[in-house]
Amino acid sequence: MAKPIGPKCNLDCTYCYYLEKEALYPGERRFRMPPDILETFIRDYIASQSSIGQKEIWFAWQGGEPTLLGLDYFRTIVALQRKHCPPGRTIANALQTNGTLLDEDWAQFLGQERFLVGLSLDGPPHLHDHYRRDRRDLPSSARVLNAWELLNRHKVETNILCVVNKHNAACPLDVYRYLRELGVDFIQFIPLVERVDPKGHLAPPPHPGDEGNMVTPWSVTPEDYGRFLCSIFDEWVRHDVGKIFVQLFDLQLGVWMGQPASLCVFAETCGTGLALEHNGDLYACDHYVYPQYRLGNIKDTPIADLAALPQQLQFGLDKRSGLPGMCKECRWRFACHGGCPKHRFLPAIGDETERVNYFCRSNRTFFEHAAPYFGMMAELLRRGQPPARIMDLLDSLAVRPDM
Repeated sequence: MAKPIGPKCNLDCTYCYYLEKEALYPGERRFRMPPDILETFIRDYIASQSSIGQKEIWFAWQGGEPTLLGLDYFRTIVALQRKHCPPGRTIANALQTNGTLLDEDWAQFLGQERFLVGLSLDGPPHLHDHYRRDRRDLPSSARVLNAWELLNRHKVETNILCVVNKHNAACPLDVYRYLRELGVDFIQFIPLVERVDPKGHLAPPPHPGDEGNMVTPWSVTPEDYGRFLCSIFDEWVRHDVGKIFVQLFDLQLGVWMGQPASLCVFAETCGTGLALEHNGDLYACDHYVYPQYRLGNIKDTPIADLAALPQQLQFGLDKRSGLPGMCKECRWRFACHGGCPKHRFLPAIGDETERVNYFCRSNRTFFEHAAPYFGMMAELLRRGQPPARIMDLLDSLAVRPDM
């Protein structure tokens, strides 16, 4: 994930974990990836992906808010990609944005260059605007909805990233039905949990001696997140399979078919979601942008060499080797693998020396609830039938399907 604007953003969302990364670079004012580092990154990243046989090379642009860089900056990105792309390879771009700065020119460019756009929207305005406000404390939903209309008009492939927080988790069907009525086809639900230390600063990943850290008041509770997923799943599985693609549901269906999880949170190991800061610093993960997880700088060492460092490989393996005992014995291990290590901070039941994932209860609630349906859809696929046929089957059933 490349962050050419670093943590700079025009919004001041209550729950944002990345704004505070400005403190990593005291004295920095621009937070703008300079031309030499930008070209080094694009050139070396294309070379590294080509060397392992990737035909389609994906770039993911995030922030902060990357559109603060301006449209000409992204025109330069595309030009550099074309300059360094070898024959037989294609380039694809994904842009994560709050959408508030998009206009006709931006939408036209994103459509012409076939960007995949992730647009942040936390539900209807009264839910979205609770935490997602600008630096003048003004709501942002109207500007986001304008971006949604622009992107649709210019036929830009767009998915919605919805952060599930303390506020909107209480209204799962309001959130889902609102997005469906907007015409959203692809949705990512990202559960929010952050901790603060006794001084009120956002806490780093779990480590011994951090028991005094507290979950922030805007974090979703495990119970609420479990109910949120189950409520939306029930609506989706009876009405929208094959019409609306919810990342978690599609991913889990793949897992039930024996495929490896396509998202690091649910994979057995991790370590492939590295984060590149504006000055060329490379970090182990987007959620581990802390000094102790800095791998080096691409000005000094090629990005492929940094990604292959022993400490980075070990970082990815630690997810599996550090799996708590209760996870190893859990019937849902194949679907979860202990979740993101950053969220493993709750004492394990019966053994407080171990830490389990904050969302363990959420996941178990959801897996228990959805398992019969995933089983039915997996069987349909094995028979060569579309999983959407489950909607007809459920219409004919008077009760919930058995395990």
